[in-house]
This record gives sequence, C-alpha cells and structure tokens, in this order.
Amino acid sequence: MGELEIGLKLKLYDLHFEENCLEHHTDSYVSEDLIVRRSQPFKIQLTFNRDVSKEDKLQFVVMTGPSPSESDNTLASFPISKAQDSAAWVATKHSNSKNGLVVTISSPANAVIGRYKLSIKIASKKGKSTSFRLDGFILLFNPWAPDDGVFLDDEEARQEYVLNDNGIIFFGQEDFILDMGWNYGQFEESILNICLAILDRNVEYKEDPVKDYSRRNDPVYVGRVVASMINHFDDKGVLMGKWTGSFRGGVDPGAWVGSVDILKRWKKGGYKSVKYGQCWVFGGVTCTVLRCLGIPTRVVTNFHSAHDKNQNLCLDQCFDVSGHILDEDGDSIWNFHVWDESWFARHDLDSKSTYSGWQVLDSTPQERSSDLYRCGPTSVQAVKQGDVDMDYDSPFVFAEVNADLVTWIVYDDDEELMEPVHTDVKSVGQKISTKALGSDERVDITDAYKYPEGSEEEREVFLKAREKLLKMHVMEKRDKRKGSFGSSRRERMRNFGRMSEYVNGRRRKAKHPQISGKFKLSERPLISEDINVALILKNPTSNRKTIHVNISSSTVKYTGQPTAEIFRDSHDVTVKPRSEERIPVLIPSSDYEHDLTSDNMVEVAAVCEVKNGGKLLVRKRVSLGQPPLDIKVHGKAVVNEPVQVEVTLTNPLPVRVKDGLLLVEGSGLVEGQLRKPLPALDPKETTSIKFKITPSRKGNRKLLVVFTSKRFSDIKGFQDIKVISAK
Repeated sequence: MGELEIGLKLKLYDLHFEENCLEHHTDSYVSEDLIVRRSQPFKIQLTFNRDVSKEDKLQFVVMTGPSPSESDNTLASFPISKAQDSAAWVATKHSNSKNGLVVTISSPANAVIGRYKLSIKIASKKGKSTSFRLDGFILLFNPWAPDDGVFLDDEEARQEYVLNDNGIIFFGQEDFILDMGWNYGQFEESILNICLAILDRNVEYKEDPVKDYSRRNDPVYVGRVVASMINHFDDKGVLMGKWTGSFRGGVDPGAWVGSVDILKRWKKGGYKSVKYGQCWVFGGVTCTVLRCLGIPTRVVTNFHSAHDKNQNLCLDQCFDVSGHILDEDGDSIWNFHVWDESWFARHDLDSKSTYSGWQVLDSTPQERSSDLYRCGPTSVQAVKQGDVDMDYDSPFVFAEVNADLVTWIVYDDDEELMEPVHTDVKSVGQKISTKALGSDERVDITDAYKYPEGSEEEREVFLKAREKLLKMHVMEKRDKRKGSFGSSRRERMRNFGRMSEYVNGRRRKAKHPQISGKFKLSERPLISEDINVALILKNPTSNRKTIHVNISSSTVKYTGQPTAEIFRDSHDVTVKPRSEERIPVLIPSSDYEHDLTSDNMVEVAAVCEVKNGGKLLVRKRVSLGQPPLDIKVHGKAVVNEPVQVEVTLTNPLPVRVKDGLLLVEGSGLVEGQLRKPLPALDPKETTSIKFKITPSRKGNRKLLVVFTSKRFSDIKGFQDIKVISAK
C-alpha cells in the first residue's frame, strides 16, 4: 500500500494477493511476493483521491531483467483498454470502485518468466505524467493456459507434475526395484527465490545477461539452463557429483531425502556447490526447480541404463578370463539411472508438434552438450522413432535406452588379445519407471521410449538411428576427438560396432558355445548375511560337454564400476546331454563387508569355456537388502496441532552401533529437518523412537525418515500422512 500527492493522486493499491494466488494455483508458495502465471489475468485495485475522468490517461509499465527493452520482450507499456490480445500485455477495466478502479492485467503466453517491477503512469491534461511504483510480482510458466508452451490438458497430471511437492524415486535393478520418498518442497520459503538465483548464475547470463533474460520465455531454453546449473561443472552449480572414494567434507548422496536442504545450503554457502550428489539427487533437485518455475516435470528411472561415450549405439564391456569386470574408462552399464522428463512444446524442431510432449532433461554430469555438462531437452518421441538428428542430445538418450551390448574377453591384460563373446540386443533400457498419478505406485513407461524388444519395429528404428548417425558423421567425429583411445584394442571395439557388422539387420554373432547358464539366488540376503548363489549350466545338445569355469565376484557401484574383488574360484565340470549341472557359490559376509559401497551391490560372474566349443559369460548383480523402517502416526494429523510419530528400526550389523542418527523431513509436516540421536544399538537390536511433529499445511503429505550411521549405508523409509484442517 502507498499514498502519494501529485496530480491525480494514487492513494492506495491492493494486489488482491490471496485471490490472485488462489486463481493462479500459487497459493502454496511461502512467499511475500505476488506470484502469478503468464497468459492469465490477475486483479489490481487502485484508489485515487477522486474519480478517474476521461482526460486522465493511465499507463501500466512492467519490466524485468537488466536493461529492460521492448525489443527483448523484457519491458512493456500498455493502457487500460477493451481489446483482448493474448500476444501482448493487456490491462482491462474489471469494475469501478469508490474513487478508483479494479483492473485486470494479463501477460502474453510467451512472456519472459521471472521477477517483474510494476508501475503506473498518470498523464495530466497539460501533458505531464507522474509514475507511481507498485509492488512487483513474479511471473511463472502456466500449464493451465492453452496457449502457453507448457500447457498440459489434464488436471490430475497438473496436480501431480506441478503442484505435488513430494514424490517417489525408483532405484535398484530391474529384478529388484526399490522406492524412496523425496521431498521436492518447491513451495517452501525462499525456494522460488533460489530457483530464480539459479537462472541468474548460469553461463549464458554471465556472457550476455540481456540476451539470457530475453530467452527465459522459452521452456526449452530454461530447461537446458537448469540441466547445466544443477551440477557444479562449468558454472559452479548447485551440486557436486561424486561416485568414488570417501564422502568426507560433505553428505553421502544416499543420505539426502529432499531438495530443500540442498538448495538452502547452496544459497547459505554463498552459492558454492553442495557436496555430494548422484543421479537420483540431481534428478530430485532438477524436478524441484522446474516444478517451482511452472514446468510440468516428473522423475524417471531407467534400469540397465547405457552410457555410450562414442555414440555408436554399441556398448562394450570387458572382462578378464576369470570373469572379473575390467574397470574401463569408457562405455558402462548402470544398474539404474535417474533423469527428468518435462512437458512442453518443441516448435524449434518442427511446426507440426511431432516432437512435443515429454522431454528428457538430465543434470547428472556425464557428457558435454554444446561445451557444458548437461543433457536435453530430448524429445521422447524422437527417441522412440530413432530421429537422433533432433536437438538436443538424442543420440545419447537413444543409447541409454536401446544400445546393443557387446561383451569382450581380454586375455592376460594384453591390449591386442581380446575377443567378443556375446552381443545382447535386448537388455539395455529395462522397466523405465515413474510415479503414478495420485499414488505411490510405479508406472512402466518403457513403451514411450522404444518399441517392444525383439519386434521388427524396434530393429528398424535401431538401424534407422545408426544410419542417421553415419550420415551425420557423429561416430567419425567422436573417434577423432578420442584420439587418446587410438590403440588397436579400442579401434577394434569401435569397428565392431559399425554398420559393416550388420548383415540383414542383425549383428554378426560370436562363436556360440552351445550351452546356456544362469546364476540363481536362493534368497535375497540382507546386509551382513552370506550370499548363496548357484551357477546352473544347461546342455541342450545330444553331446557331452566338458567345461572349464572361472568364477569371480566383486563389490560394485550402481554405475557398474567394480570397487574390490572379493572372491575367485575355478571348476572343471562335465554336463551330460540334455541335462544341467549346478555349481554352488558361497560368499561369506566377512569377504564383502569392508568393501561394500553405499549401493549395497555385489556382482558374480563366470567365464565358461567349452572344450573345442567357444565361451559363455554369465553374470548376476545381487542387491543386498536392508531391514525396513516402520513408521506409525498415532492419532489424526491436524494443521497446527502436534501429533506423535513412532519409528521402529533395527541395527543391520552384527556389531554394536553407537553413532546412529534419525533424520526426519517433510514439507508441510516438519520445519526444516529434525535430527534425533539414537542410543547405542547392539547387534541386530530393534528399538522404537517417538517424537512429535506439527503439520503446517493440509492435504496429502509425506514424512521421510533416514536411519544413518558411519558404519552402514543409510536406511530410508516414508509414510504418507493425510493432514486435515482444524475444526
């Protein structure tokens, strides 16, 4: 509110904060700013010292960014009129009030998003004008507006992908999918300001702030900026990634349960990158920022995800003769990889909206895109159709979900002596998953990325994609840049993946050993339990098979990188015709407990060499389970009334744990984060911890709990809580 005394005096103004925020679906933001969405009118009430006459000329002015100008779409001046124009800023008289007016202001559907200054000019009969500054506002993308590029024509989807401030992220492996709760917290105090600060610290802004602001009307551009800014490379972004070694000096990525703490730490630390993140953390924070800005976004997990460094759609994995995976600085298969999908139009790709809809955005730093570590936005539809010539980074995303996997045996660490033993055209890109609308269920969206494995359509698309890459000379360009890998070994691996290796649409196969094999897990072990698996070799032929078997096991990260070899053995077995042989493998917990990473994974592999008949590689990754957290709420959860929560947990180790800590978080349930030190726990001891929380917002909330210790990887749990209003 303000009072001024020149000419026609503006005595009071009212931005109808609550009404506007409610109508613009921004009432959940904890902010003192008026927050509205573009292409939708918001109401302002103006009170003057007298009635406004026909001679009084009123002109509104909005501006944003440095050096605002009309040519950059960062400044607009417009009168009150009856005209309606969705492509321009418009002010319309809504109604008269005593000595004043109620006016609605609407922005164009392609307006620059961000913080705006708002003022009104009053021109007198003598031609003099006086300007009065009103409170500013923040303008966001608008998924409710049909002419906005982020329009999503489904209210349930808008509630989930824009307004839901908590969610589920899936992880593990395709045959053992786990879920973790995540607190996006996009409406929490200061988070919107931090998201705008992220935009103001990107590389493009530093090079040309005026141009950068003028491009913030485009979700394609904003999404690309956010993807680069969430990781610390290039622009000192929000999160520093770390996949190896100790996490001292920071937070183990497995301990995070939400984005709010990370974003606030980034700001509080003077915008210094927060330590540490891995793919699900990058994905969670990216989702927070994009939902906060108004872009519909969801977190997606791809199981058995490929990282194709040379973009030939062929993944190479090398093993020694004992089946131990070699730590190559090249292609890799991740047990899972998390990225984001955002919903918006792609008029930059074609005029028919062929590639509009879900777009992949990935802020995990893997490869550079236009000299910055980021990925996307990549049209999911372009990936499915093999249109890898469409911006941005479509060859990389295509490979993540549909590359061919070639397995190599390397002999005696000899760079020259190696052979391909198997080509797998089906296993990459499994059970691509995201959270369901309105529930915590998992939805499989694999068919959005590719046609069914083994179908003619899938192979046709794969070959189409490779043909385009050859015409684009992508593989040749990659080979030249990777000059350090010009050895005969690397060259052989690259050449094996070229189109010349395809005959009638199928890759030439290595010599088939005429046996099959698999590892069978008796039951999934918990941490600190022995691992019991059996290698089952099957001979479908009418001839006896003599087989030499080398078995090895390593602890591995979810990225597939081995950390320590923990087991090695060999056997000579004979398998009778049309029968099978079982080789038991026991890995005591004492063999792996000191080398186990926070991913809790062990890989077992066997190289099976048939006498006079080729080789077979059999692999299995075993995810070790953790004891669950049991979370109970005693009583009804009511806004502003304390309610008791009880958490029951178990020490997973066979040793005493003295440094246990319980972390509790949840938007609308807990302010910040609760930290509850735990008493010392004896081996396998179970205990219960009680505490109270006071909900601050009604609706479906999610309470997130982490049991952490330096002795083991974090154990997480979550509980959905329905909060009701006080009577």
